[in-house]
Amino acid sequence: MLKKNKFYLIILIFVAIIPLFDLFRPGLPLTHDGQDHVARIANFYQSLSEGNIIPRWAANLNWGFGHPVLMFLYPLLSYIASFFHFLNLSLVDSTKIVFGLGFVLSGIFMYLWIGSLWGKEAGFVSGLFYMFTPYRFVNLYVRGAIGENLAFVWLPLICYFAFKLSRKFKWRYVVGGSFSLAALILSHNALSFMFLPLILGYIAFLIYLSPRAKRFLFIIRNSLFIILGLMLSAFFWFPAFFEGKYTLRDIVTSEDYASRFRSFKDFLYSPWSYGGSGQLSVQIGILHWLAFILGFYTFFRLFRKKNKDWILVGGLIIGFVVTLFLLLKISLPVWQAVTILQKFQFPWRFLSIMVFIPAVLAGSFVSLWSTKKKMWLAAASVILLLLANKNYWQAKGFSYKDESFYRGIYASTTDTGESSPRWSVRFMERYPAAPMEVIDGEAEIEMVSRLSNRHEFTIKAETPVRLVENTLYFPGWDILVDGQATEVKFQDPAYRGLMTFNVPAGEHQVVARFRETRLRLFADLISLAGVGLLLVSAIITSRILRK
Repeated sequence: MLKKNKFYLIILIFVAIIPLFDLFRPGLPLTHDGQDHVARIANFYQSLSEGNIIPRWAANLNWGFGHPVLMFLYPLLSYIASFFHFLNLSLVDSTKIVFGLGFVLSGIFMYLWIGSLWGKEAGFVSGLFYMFTPYRFVNLYVRGAIGENLAFVWLPLICYFAFKLSRKFKWRYVVGGSFSLAALILSHNALSFMFLPLILGYIAFLIYLSPRAKRFLFIIRNSLFIILGLMLSAFFWFPAFFEGKYTLRDIVTSEDYASRFRSFKDFLYSPWSYGGSGQLSVQIGILHWLAFILGFYTFFRLFRKKNKDWILVGGLIIGFVVTLFLLLKISLPVWQAVTILQKFQFPWRFLSIMVFIPAVLAGSFVSLWSTKKKMWLAAASVILLLLANKNYWQAKGFSYKDESFYRGIYASTTDTGESSPRWSVRFMERYPAAPMEVIDGEAEIEMVSRLSNRHEFTIKAETPVRLVENTLYFPGWDILVDGQATEVKFQDPAYRGLMTFNVPAGEHQVVARFRETRLRLFADLISLAGVGLLLVSAIITSRILRK
């Protein structure tokens, strides 16, 4: 489809690059989280370069005491940035590339999906609406929300492969759907869960459209790519879900949502601001409100024509209203009753759905008209969306820091402390005097090597000694003395969350290592099995096609 419509695709890419000019400038745009993301990527790359295929421990974060944040926060952007950094681009430039790719690819894949549904002009307009909305620029230049920015790429691509599977079964659609779903989960935990009702709702719509005799088969096809997508990403979401109980997540974020609601008028219009929650603009966008209103016209036109797409449009309208309700304080009782909503932390994070729905509704409206009128609507959309958003795609300023700043000991956990072990303090807020210290007794400590997941020391103890390894304990850490596991304590009030242990008199080799727990290893095997199933199925399918 992309090959057949190069003209619209080229124009879409060209327009998409316009708001990204500040990413081409030297330095890192000043945002709420941008600097922390670069530091996190630096730790991820360091662990990856040491041979850890799945980096889980950030050794230099949290003032040098280490942190398990990599286990709980979306790794796909770090893998992509690490690839570009491996090609000798700086950490900052690699991060900016991920931001730029997330923005442009989201428009391309929306164009791909809607273009397959309703034609190239409709796809072009939907792609524009999907990119050019205030909240996308909040993520880019205010919050620096790189994970959310990347998550927007995969939702329309999942819908595209589901649509193609509804028309004809081809193994490449299953593979594409599986990897797209896995990529969504690996891009952002919260948004993947938030987008799930949209994905399942669209699949249900496609099942309804399919002939009754083939509905069961279609359910099997879609279940297959969903299961495989969950398997491919299990190495991340499975431990993140089940080991979250070892962190401060539920304590730190338990009441955040209650104070983060905004008034209805703020979603109509709120002044542009680079401030934090409560100050940043949460406007949906005047043209996106217009797309929502025109959705009612589209709904009735399709209904009168007995075009079953009226069900899809009607469902999107209902979804818009429900999401708007969840954005307002009037929904507080619902948030309190449905506790899973509290995991999203900020009610205004549901603006991500308000980006998606109007974009699809805009495409559905364009699909109603003749080819000539569609072209005029496409041209008008470019002009109006550029004018409406032209004041939102500038960075507040730029930070110019050497690479060593991100590679070295970093004075932050890079999150709000929710990933800190529950037996430690939220933030260490001090630097360790040394990687390992003597608490009781007399001994000399020589550090042999220190990698992300493995610290080696030589201990020359004149007396039996008690030592503290200045690394936060988290399941997976253990300490070997002369190759034998020793008892590790981590709840000493004087060394809260740090690993303390005893060593007898004499010279000893001590190794602190971070390994996969049984649960993580099980999750790794599930992902490996998912890759194996895809490969074996692809080989079998190719042989059948050759025959």
